[in-house]
Amino acid sequence: QRAAGRARAEQLELTTACEVKQMDTEILQPETVFRSPGYAQAARLGDLLFVSGQTPRNKDGSTAAVGDIRGQAEKVFENLVAVLEECRSGLERVGKLTVYMTNFEHRQAISEVRQKYFAPLGRPCASTTVVVSSLMSPEWLVEIEAVATLR
Repeated sequence: QRAAGRARAEQLELTTACEVKQMDTEILQPETVFRSPGYAQAARLGDLLFVSGQTPRNKDGSTAAVGDIRGQAEKVFENLVAVLEECRSGLERVGKLTVYMTNFEHRQAISEVRQKYFAPLGRPCASTTVVVSSLMSPEWLVEIEAVATLR
């Protein structure tokens, strides 16, 4: 009976420990990059920042460096850093990147640009790279999203 009583007490503790608390959520629309009416550039949940896929878009919505993967990768990282900074984070706080590219042959140029941004930090981050048949605009060759923590 005591064992059954202990098991019941442990079950109650486990149930209590597994309760889900409502996370504080904030939708962020930085001023420094293109602002789409259809999605948020970033969302904060607790101390985590989820950054939407950054594309080679200029602030006016036009595409930067059409046909130039290195130029587009530079613009994507420029936009990513701008969103992170404006949202109280930074490249040094990035835990994971997801890179979408339209051709495997773009990998080297994207990696070189990425290395330029991450080399000063002295560390890489977790990453997933996916080759896709197309992004939302046929002019875009690369898109990168991030998960980071806040400062």
